Amino acid sequence: MDYRRAVVFPGQGTTGGEVSGEVREAVEREVGGGEVPYQLAVFASSVTLFYRLREAGVEADVVAGHSLGEYAAAHAAGALTLDDGVRLVAARDRLMSEASEKNPGGMVAVIGADPRAVEEAVAGAEGVVVAANYNTPRQLVVSGERDALDRALENVKGRKVPLEVVGAFHSPLMRDASERMERLLEEVEFREPGVPIVSAASGELLADAGKVKAALRAQMLLPVRWVEVVEKLRELGVREVVECGEGGTLVRMLRDFKGVEISGEKAGEVLA
Repeated sequence: MDYRRAVVFPGQGTTGGEVSGEVREAVEREVGGGEVPYQLAVFASSVTLFYRLREAGVEADVVAGHSLGEYAAAHAAGALTLDDGVRLVAARDRLMSEASEKNPGGMVAVIGADPRAVEEAVAGAEGVVVAANYNTPRQLVVSGERDALDRALENVKGRKVPLEVVGAFHSPLMRDASERMERLLEEVEFREPGVPIVSAASGELLADAGKVKAALRAQMLLPVRWVEVVEKLRELGVREVVECGEGGTLVRMLRDFKGVEISGEKAGEVLA
């Protein structure tokens, strides 16, 4: 198969955009007249952009999502219905917010440091702190208790940027949320994906319903290995990445991958 185009979906840290049509109706069925949870706003905006791409004849040969974006990717691949995706993402937002209140923490992006040095610093630190997002060869996000983050990164070289998130995602501080999310996922029937999904936790191709469900069950505690996602896209021969997000974070990260000849555009640019 020719995997020319990958459509990718961002996670938290991006902003939600326009939501319309059946996506808006699905969100309204879930929240009624109430406030739309942040994660659901991001999911709904991403899916709306995907629908617009599809209507314009821009089809995905393979999809991938960064953390929260894996739910949009599962829907885009046909493995998860829109209503189930909306319900699960709304629950994910609530459960992670509750876990963050119970076990406060944060996340810090380390830019320009040797990833191995960061891993060693994290491994030797006291408290709960882990490598959470391997975003690019020169950007690794660390997650955990705030004091533990400070201690672990004190002597690490590189620029350190605290992320504007409410908790220590992809760390053991999310264990309670992860276990409750697993139970919700068990109740959902997944379908065989129409296009393969690249797992953000392993870079593995997920081509059947069971693997898609298993990946979503495990994702909340596992690190995001976006470096491996990009490497898999390169191996597949992908030449174009389209990001269904407002900020273009995943497109910008492509610049850090030397020797990877994949062009990137935001969905809005493709549709303009």
